[in-house]
Amino acid sequence: MSEQETNGRIPLIGEKVPSFKAETTQGTINFPDDFQGKWVIFFSHPADFTPVCTTEFMTFATMQEDFKALNAELLGLSIDSTYSHIAWLRTIKEKISYKGMKDVEVMFPVISDLTMEVSKKFGMLQPGESNTQAVRAVFIIDPEAKVRAILYYPLSNGRNMDEIKRLLVAMQHSDEHKIATPANWKLGEDVIIPPPGSCGTAKDRVDKAGQDYECLDWFLCLKKCPHGTR
Repeated sequence: MSEQETNGRIPLIGEKVPSFKAETTQGTINFPDDFQGKWVIFFSHPADFTPVCTTEFMTFATMQEDFKALNAELLGLSIDSTYSHIAWLRTIKEKISYKGMKDVEVMFPVISDLTMEVSKKFGMLQPGESNTQAVRAVFIIDPEAKVRAILYYPLSNGRNMDEIKRLLVAMQHSDEHKIATPANWKLGEDVIIPPPGSCGTAKDRVDKAGQDYECLDWFLCLKKCPHGTR
């Protein structure tokens, strides 16, 4: 059993996720073992047959192939039964049309968490908001099963899936190229070279700025995005 499971707190950025076994709309999963080598977008929603959640699931489903292309899998959760999940997802496919999305089939697994065991492990239940519904939590988990980002939204407001994808791409680029990304960064835009660790390095970096990178000051130097818009 992990440290998070024994001390009752949620996993924090940089920590391993708690393990669990759960029933889903795609069968039983063992987490994180079944997702080895993959990034995971693990998110909770308050309840089936609710309007905001419906728009979120339709949006996520239409973007599933985009996430797969980034080596990322989607994994949903709510405190509802698998039967309720299936009925809701069938309703989405058969009856709901929203912003040009129609006949949307949700293929990623959705966890049934009637015991609230998984929700509690990830801090998805917040009493100030609800004792029976999970808030809109998002955990972005890397291929080593470590938490890399955590986002929380209230029950009343839907998430921005484009931002979740943007953040995933930014983190993957940071990992691969040892760079950082500035505010509102999008793929193809300039990236930040990590700050120098000494005065000598700082001076040398500024002196050599030119064709390969530019420095706005010694601590803020930018270069072209690696791989362009890939």
